[in-house]
Amino acid sequence: MVQKRAAKRIVVIGGGKMGLPLACMFASQGASVTVCDTNPSIVASINSGIDPHNEPEQDRYIREGVAAGRLRASEDTAAEVAQADAVVILVSAMLTPEHDIDWGNLLNASAAVAKGLRKGMLVSYETTLPVGGCRGTLIPVLERSGLKAGSEFAVVFSPERVKSRLVFARLADTPKIVGGVDAASTAAGVEFYGLWLGAPVIDVGSLEAAEFVKLAGMIYRDVNIALANEVATFAEALGLDVWPLLTAANTDGETALLQPGIGVGGHCTPVYPHFLINGAKRHGVRQELATLGRMINDSQPRRQIDRLAGALGGLQGRHVHILGLAFRPQVREDAHSTASFLRDSLMEAGASVTIEDPLYTDAELMAKKYRPGSIEAKIDAIILQTAHPEFAEPDFSGWRALGVRAVLDGRAFWSREKAERAGLIYLGVGVGAITDR
Repeated sequence: MVQKRAAKRIVVIGGGKMGLPLACMFASQGASVTVCDTNPSIVASINSGIDPHNEPEQDRYIREGVAAGRLRASEDTAAEVAQADAVVILVSAMLTPEHDIDWGNLLNASAAVAKGLRKGMLVSYETTLPVGGCRGTLIPVLERSGLKAGSEFAVVFSPERVKSRLVFARLADTPKIVGGVDAASTAAGVEFYGLWLGAPVIDVGSLEAAEFVKLAGMIYRDVNIALANEVATFAEALGLDVWPLLTAANTDGETALLQPGIGVGGHCTPVYPHFLINGAKRHGVRQELATLGRMINDSQPRRQIDRLAGALGGLQGRHVHILGLAFRPQVREDAHSTASFLRDSLMEAGASVTIEDPLYTDAELMAKKYRPGSIEAKIDAIILQTAHPEFAEPDFSGWRALGVRAVLDGRAFWSREKAERAGLIYLGVGVGAITDR
């Protein structure tokens, strides 16, 4: 099995926003690390000592790693794996139209690893998977190498549990969950992460147990947000402002309500609960609360658009401008962005829709089927979708002078008092307005 002194050559497959920081951390601990990615621009950027993702602190890690000869990148996964002691696979897994996992990237990465796999190596999957996915779908691909998982090479699942903009702090502090194909594999994984990452390690035993831990955490987050959205809906009906009330509710030492919002976006929360829901169905188990949570969060953009329609007396012929495509502030990522749901709902109601985001060029917005724009005359309403700092101090009076009638604050980012003083109708998620009564 993999030994401490032997596991100094590590290949991280996937140079994305989660894989590259992990590689940087390994290199900073003294390992020799190669990042494998199919995107030549990412490979070139890393080898030039430049961060392709604008993650805080990452530029320094890359420069230092490359300069020390401990970090490099390659497009030839099979060749690099053949020289490695350990391989970590962290590539994206999205949803099919049927809300099941799209295995494409994981199968391709596993097939490339199989071509270079050698006896005694450790393979760790960090991409979030359905329970049973590692053993039932991915290990058979690795075993095309002619080697047997467990007896001839180690396999563990250790889900990534970090967050963009906070990755390096989370990598150092968040416990690593590890479960293996057998006890020896688990022990090798625990040793590997304890040595090369330094974060606490929790041994949960099996691959399936580790997969389950990640999905349980994602279900908690999704359902908690859904609960916050339901409570916010009631506050709107009562004419209350839910935000200070949630803060007050969370002071009892037992309550931990998350924040409501205009929608839930990103690679994780809108995606991974489906892995658990669908997996439970295959076992004849109903996940009613998890399913309902997904439905509530998916319906949130439509519900807020209905509020806006009520305030404007309908949306037919209206011009609505959206601020923000990114699903999170200062993160240039728009997977499952609420902006797409807002755009589609508004257009179905007969409105014309424009959008702007400081992280995207007009050409990039158009390539994603959005109509770029800016705040100008003949706009009826403005929707804040992303709380970018660039949108923090709006000129409400100037907007009103241009003819804007209403603002929909999807992230509790703006001052209701200032908006209404400027003569605008203010609609905030969880904030009751005159039009709600």
